[in-house]
Amino acid sequence: MSNTNNTSESQGSQQSSRKSQKSQDSQESRKTHNSHEAQESRRPRPMEVLREARAQLAELTGMTAESVSSFEQTEEGWALAVEVLELERVPDTMSLMASYLVQLDPEGQLTGYRRVRRYERGRADARGGR
Repeated sequence: MSNTNNTSESQGSQQSSRKSQKSQDSQESRKTHNSHEAQESRRPRPMEVLREARAQLAELTGMTAESVSSFEQTEEGWALAVEVLELERVPDTMSLMASYLVQLDPEGQLTGYRRVRRYERGRADARGGR
């Protein structure tokens, strides 16, 4: 009889152990799924990206980022065209402005920038516009 009891107890213990393992696996699966959802939810919103890009560019260049003239999400992250005051003059219409192409990763961190155009504030854009 004692062998039968031990065998029953052993089987019950193994079943309990399997249930416990399944529960742990299920919890791990939920944690992984929740972690993935948390990463998705941590993705910055467009306005957060715009503000952060302007702030990062201003900090790196020491120039005032006045506006964002284009903004798009790309496969690599984000791409923006930012208008910057490069040299303030009097009258204001003679101030030198520049357009910078700013690239950001998917989290909104600046990965690169370059000046693509320089112009006087008071001048109309002759390129491609009428």
